[in-house]
Amino acid sequence: MRVYEALVKGLEGLGVRAAFGGAGENAAGLMLALKHSRRIRPVITRHEQAASFMACGYAMYTNELGFCFATAGPGAFNLFSGLAVAMSDSYPVLAVSGYASRAWQGWGSLNETSGLNRTPDSRAMFAATTKKSFLLTDAADTCDVLEEAVNIAFEGRPGPVHIHVPEDLTHHGVEVTNFRDVRLDVAPVVPDPARVEEIAVMLAEALAQHKRIVALVGFGAIRSGAGAEVRRLIERFRIPLLTTLDGKGIVSEGHPLSVGVFADSGHSSAWKAFREADVVLCIGNSLNQHATFNYREDLFADKVLVHVNISEAEFRKAYKPDYPLHADARLAVAALHEALDAKAGEVPAAEVAGRDYEARHIVHLTGKIHPGELAQAIGRLLPPGGILLADAGAHLAWLGYYVELEQGQNFRKAGSFGPMAGHVNGAIGLKLAHPERTVVVGCGDGCYSLSGFELMTAVENEIPVIWVIFDDEEFKLIKLFQLTTYGETGLVEFQNPDFAAYARACGADGYRVETLDGFEQAFRTALASNRPTLIDARITRWAVPHYSPSPDGVIAGLVETVEARLRD
Repeated sequence: MRVYEALVKGLEGLGVRAAFGGAGENAAGLMLALKHSRRIRPVITRHEQAASFMACGYAMYTNELGFCFATAGPGAFNLFSGLAVAMSDSYPVLAVSGYASRAWQGWGSLNETSGLNRTPDSRAMFAATTKKSFLLTDAADTCDVLEEAVNIAFEGRPGPVHIHVPEDLTHHGVEVTNFRDVRLDVAPVVPDPARVEEIAVMLAEALAQHKRIVALVGFGAIRSGAGAEVRRLIERFRIPLLTTLDGKGIVSEGHPLSVGVFADSGHSSAWKAFREADVVLCIGNSLNQHATFNYREDLFADKVLVHVNISEAEFRKAYKPDYPLHADARLAVAALHEALDAKAGEVPAAEVAGRDYEARHIVHLTGKIHPGELAQAIGRLLPPGGILLADAGAHLAWLGYYVELEQGQNFRKAGSFGPMAGHVNGAIGLKLAHPERTVVVGCGDGCYSLSGFELMTAVENEIPVIWVIFDDEEFKLIKLFQLTTYGETGLVEFQNPDFAAYARACGADGYRVETLDGFEQAFRTALASNRPTLIDARITRWAVPHYSPSPDGVIAGLVETVEARLRD
């Protein structure tokens, strides 16, 4: 078989069920190999960047490999944003891209990226955006390179890998004569029993002394499937549960021990519980910017920090834990529960303030939809098992604050790399991975305008995602940043097309709504139709998301901001 045929057969053996990519001459053989595959569903995107985002979506809540591909040169370069997302957000993704013929290196041939004689260096660029990038130099190495790549993608903290396939390896007569099945053999990251015992002793003493312990849980716990273990731990030891925005839904947000989202746009109940805690048990949390109030130096002052993470590098960043535990979150929490259960007796009930933000009344004076009410409506109507993606922008803060997830539902924000439109397109890959689950994207009009043309890809492939556009014809977060930083705004307003008419022109269902009742009717129709649907919701500009630069609350944050300005 030929090189691309061998790659596809190897991926089939690994259980890959979808491939996302862009057309091109250097990828032509791969496209034909995918055409003839009976196990992998190929999706040709309008833009390769969307393909890389879709591969991330496919890998988001599965233990499967996301796969994307592109032709050489500019097509390959369009994959970088999605690979950066996979790197920052821990998605196992494989990208395969073409590479100009090696016989012509340095001559400036079409799509050449050898780095010689003023040509771009794709090997250096892919090395910078993946865990490892490979240049296939011999057809006989195809299975070995593929096996090494996918094992690297899954080992430790998951992430992206990449393979260059030179054009000269796709010529007639170049064959893989030594094909073999590709083995995925990744050892789990298990906790050190001695460290588990040490932490359990400390936690048992804290419980005996009636010290306050809180759990702060991030996406790493969701990624590892630790929901049941986290719930068992907090219920047995009466530990209030805080989550980052990425950790929403690890346990039902209506659970009696659930305190809310701990972030600069989170809940005051979570801020209060954290502020009063003596011990903070961080599970699968990278302690990034928005979860730490811009890396606040005194965040863990007078607190004992236990940090569970699959990557030891997380222990050497902004906050040095008192008790680091290097392990997969699910295995670590199970081990901690077992060790602590042997040392702790009955634990008195914890005092946890109720939230119910999804049902709270929002006061507003304009005639347009309030984004908080829009978020509440999405939360109320999201079906069991539904997945809600929030793209980058102010709508993310509204959705994270007002939507309360039930057991089995998921929420994902734009991650640390945080590209606009990452989830607008990633949702298509996510839906292919989970055809039985409802997938909804909350996005700004700015996000959608960046790459909404992939709606045609969803229509062509009959992938029923629901996109809800928070439409206020401005870049809200940029505007707020300008106002608070410079005292004025500029270049943040724009005009939108008729998104609903555009959706219908693409063959999807499209609705333009200007009232909450109108939105709920359109959303219910979309849920029942099982078709790609776009809902353009006209929201008021006169609403600001909940935010504080301080975990002590909004007022304290305002005072700190004014004091900082006066010092400057």
